[in-house]
Amino acid sequence: MAANAVEVEDLRKSYGPVEAVRGISFNVSEGEVFALLGPNGAGKTTTVEIMEGFRSRDAGRVSVLGFDPASGNRRLKEQMGIVLQTTGVDPYLTVAETVDMFRGYYPKPLSRDDVIKQVGLEDKAGSRVTRLSGGQRRRLDVAIALAGDPRVLFLDEPTTGFDPGAKRNAWDVIKGLAGLGKTIFLTSHSMDEVQFLADRVVIITAGKIVAEGTPESLMAGQEADTLIRFGFKGTLPEALRAVAHVDGDAVELVTRDPTRTLYELTSWAVQNGVQLEGLQVTRPSLEDVYLEITKEAEAVGTPA
Repeated sequence: MAANAVEVEDLRKSYGPVEAVRGISFNVSEGEVFALLGPNGAGKTTTVEIMEGFRSRDAGRVSVLGFDPASGNRRLKEQMGIVLQTTGVDPYLTVAETVDMFRGYYPKPLSRDDVIKQVGLEDKAGSRVTRLSGGQRRRLDVAIALAGDPRVLFLDEPTTGFDPGAKRNAWDVIKGLAGLGKTIFLTSHSMDEVQFLADRVVIITAGKIVAEGTPESLMAGQEADTLIRFGFKGTLPEALRAVAHVDGDAVELVTRDPTRTLYELTSWAVQNGVQLEGLQVTRPSLEDVYLEITKEAEAVGTPA
């Protein structure tokens, strides 16, 4: 099994009377793409800033690559890359000049050409930052974080504001970094992004962990509605009519027991020689499950 790149145990942080982080624990394995999710105010930013060494904690243990980030150890900083939501770089430097400048801050940086190639900016190496598109600037942000050849990369909302094409390109870059063995800690409000990229997910609400697992296990384990669509002229059996919405020839069945509902539907159709035109089954997405989990957590209140 891979060693842990990040270990968080009983982490706590308060701002006056407000408990922002209330005793959370999790580990991130080396080479893993790990996503921390939660609504605004859940404690995500506080948790990440503590791991990055930008904020102190009140209690608990935090280890990143074997170092306590609160110590400010230079050896840890040399092995971390951080992509914030917004970054400030000189707009009149070229891409190559910007990467070279940040490479100079590290003892064993990657070569300039390797960094630029990893983020797909080879044809923009001589372009000034001010002439880059939003997606290209975000790639440059990632290039800056990669300049020192980090072992752990923190990505905060890496594709906010991207068009679909640019977002997919960015995902390919992140997948490529994971393929190189980088440990990636991701925070994002884009559930399709997390579903595509993350090996494992932790969801927090009001400073407490309310769910943890792979995207697939979360989607399989949470009770959420599955949608079954098909075209049909006629009358459904009574058991199916109870969960059906009919609009002309279009039928939708909403169920939390898709296996049983599909069995009842298809058995009835076969026995009666009925054609179910365009039969589709839409499973709950990670976004559906996330909304259900956070809604339930907020309804019952997270435990103290």
